Amino acid sequence: MLVEFRVKNFRSLRDEQVLSLVASKDKTQQDTHTLATGISAAPTLLRSAVVYGANAGGKSNLIKAMQYMRAVVTESATSIQPGQTFAVQPFRLDTGSASQPSEFEVTFLLDGVRYQYGFAITAQRIVSEHLLVYKAFKPQRWFTRNFDIEKGKDVYDFGPGLKGPKNVWEGATRPNSLFLSMAVQLNSDALRPVFDWFVSQLVIFNEHAQLNPQVSIQMLKQVEGRKEICNFLSAADISIADIDVETRRVPKQAVHFDLVEGKTEVRTEEMEEHKLRFHHVTEHGKYVFELMDESSGTRNLLFLAGPVLEILSKGLTLVIDELDTSLHSLLVRELVRLFHRPEINTGGAQLIFTTHDTSLLDAPDLFRRDQVWFVEKDRDQASSLVGLSEFSPRKNEALERGYLMGRYGGVPFLNQSLGLKH
Repeated sequence: MLVEFRVKNFRSLRDEQVLSLVASKDKTQQDTHTLATGISAAPTLLRSAVVYGANAGGKSNLIKAMQYMRAVVTESATSIQPGQTFAVQPFRLDTGSASQPSEFEVTFLLDGVRYQYGFAITAQRIVSEHLLVYKAFKPQRWFTRNFDIEKGKDVYDFGPGLKGPKNVWEGATRPNSLFLSMAVQLNSDALRPVFDWFVSQLVIFNEHAQLNPQVSIQMLKQVEGRKEICNFLSAADISIADIDVETRRVPKQAVHFDLVEGKTEVRTEEMEEHKLRFHHVTEHGKYVFELMDESSGTRNLLFLAGPVLEILSKGLTLVIDELDTSLHSLLVRELVRLFHRPEINTGGAQLIFTTHDTSLLDAPDLFRRDQVWFVEKDRDQASSLVGLSEFSPRKNEALERGYLMGRYGGVPFLNQSLGLKH
């Protein structure tokens, strides 16, 4: 489970910003909205969090920061070539920040152990990297790495907790690769859980990583999977009794590039095509709809169902940018509530998403105060992330009205004329 994410000097996030999933001492909805960890430093974690902000305010940059950190971990040792630069984007609107590294750090729980891992990066190289492991209250510093400008090389400090041929891993780590990633490529069993958390435990959907409908379609082709998806849609108050999938192979054209000959060839190949039929049952009879007969909200929820069911069963962390652009407000509420139902969310899965849907703020029992965050830009165009709890709202305060009035920040500064003439 995600405990905390920190980012500094990435896109509009100039100053260090912290998204914390550590629950406050508030006992409200503790049994449903939080999960006990058994760890004194973070005794309860939140099952969900929502981030609000104006257009171009920086909330999507928070998601992109997580995505960028994940990409560097998973790709720096394999996809990045020697001498290749990173496409990192520091805050560019002041000269001091533009020349400084971007910094990322994540803290998460895995099998009862707390890991705190981070790094700083410029376009040319990794300038620092560290890993703390909390197998007890006191942390074990497994390794630190810092670039010494005068010596022109990385300086490593290893703790006794990290086992294995550390000197071999150090020697193989390039300036533009992470030590964590390279060590795992060289079969470090000790560091494998940290690497795998980024690969398989953190799931991010946004404009650069969109939903793949094949996950849900493959589940629908199995009896148990089809039942789970139909139950999922029913939980969201969509009355679909069953879904049939007819798969057939059809001829389609595919373009192939011959890099040796420098030629392009168009070939006709057989590819799988799936046809979905939705069975609706009402008191007036039974009806069968095609996929395009269903609403866009139902289609989006269907394709989200497969990944979400897997995330709920495996206890993964799901991060979605602008969830409300693909789902109706009522469907968003039901999706959030699935993560809050302990009988369904048995693995401790988490949902973090950005939205413009202010109606969720006053939805009955949907969020605790510590689950709501706001992002806004200051006059320097730097984004800040602030939790609703910092404003100490009254117990029965109308949160949606307060947000729209600018009480908590995260709303656009509107010029009265907006460039229009009366």
